[in-house]
Amino acid sequence: MTTPEDLAGQLLGALDERLAPVDAELAADYPGDRPGRQPVHTVYVPADRYRADLVPAYGAAALALIDEHPDRFRRIVGTGDLVARVRAKLAAEPVEDLRIDFEDGYVGHTDADEDADVARAAGALAKSQRTGSAAPYGGIRVKCFEAATRSRSARTLTTFVATLLDDGGSLEGWVVTLPKVTRVEQVEAMVEACGTLEEGLGLPGGALAFEVQIETPQSILGADGAATVARIIHAGGDRLTGLHYGTYDYSAAAGIAAEQQSLEHPVADHAKLVMQAAAAGTGVRLSDGSTNVLPVGSADEIDAAWALHHRLVTRSLERGLYQGWDLHPGQLPTRYAATFAFYRGGLARALTRLSDYTQQQMGGIADEPATARALAGYLLRGVQSGAVDATEVEAGAGLDLEQLTALASPRRS
Repeated sequence: MTTPEDLAGQLLGALDERLAPVDAELAADYPGDRPGRQPVHTVYVPADRYRADLVPAYGAAALALIDEHPDRFRRIVGTGDLVARVRAKLAAEPVEDLRIDFEDGYVGHTDADEDADVARAAGALAKSQRTGSAAPYGGIRVKCFEAATRSRSARTLTTFVATLLDDGGSLEGWVVTLPKVTRVEQVEAMVEACGTLEEGLGLPGGALAFEVQIETPQSILGADGAATVARIIHAGGDRLTGLHYGTYDYSAAAGIAAEQQSLEHPVADHAKLVMQAAAAGTGVRLSDGSTNVLPVGSADEIDAAWALHHRLVTRSLERGLYQGWDLHPGQLPTRYAATFAFYRGGLARALTRLSDYTQQQMGGIADEPATARALAGYLLRGVQSGAVDATEVEAGAGLDLEQLTALASPRRS
């Protein structure tokens, strides 16, 4: 008579054989979170305005704006501790991710202008990397791969990368932003373009990575009714690092009047919810878009723009979008203030819940493994952003940074 143990072994063997192809596909398509730090924002600067000292200059401008309106900023931020943390961040690392823009932020230029700006900006970036004044993450946004701009896009991409390398620059932490994607084939073409550049410039395989801007309804929902964005993610493979929502192009394409275009409009929320579902478990990160209401002008206008930006950043964070776009140095103070408040506001509760879970103590909430990973991810992002100190996590949850990272970001084996 077959024993239960033998029967279980036979069943397991049959299940393993049957599901082996599925196991392989799951591991390839859904490897888990991408390791490493995700920037809290991407700052866009037109290519003709980029210079080697732009990052520290943006930090100085942001601090000067706080100094001009200290009471208004303090009222928005709420606590002196947060103000101090924001000031320290702006002095040490004012920009986490910088995108030199050759697309919508760079208009009215001839081919000759763009050729000159490509060479100048690439040289300036290499210089900033050598002097240590570059943002820790960076890249360029090229024009889209549709027929009208394809030639210019390829020329800018090739020349920028070649010049950057010739001037001693690095591609570490560097990505190319591909905008206005409407078809999966454009993403497949970008994968091929990266491989061609690597081969032609003598780079190792995988040296070039890119992100896709979701700026058209066609990139969310295809003509066949399928979620195009899901196909985009898997077509990009390991080279695709992120999806960035384009607030104004998407809203306009969806027929939203200019006055109502916003990253909190229902059409924006729908697009981002589809993006979240498609990207979950793939390692492709998400970024919210921008607000074009800038903190410039009178004190009241700056106050209103700061309050709006602070609220929108908080809203994005609460919805699981941990990165966004900034377009002006005056938005940096409220980017960091809202980010730090988000992570510090829930710090004590997250530490208690995670400590109860890891020590298998029954507290007021019976957290499951998935929620424990979310708690660890929340704390890890807080540490990486500068909102939370690693010592606070170790004291409150009994986990060092390595243990926290392992709990927050398990990879599918």
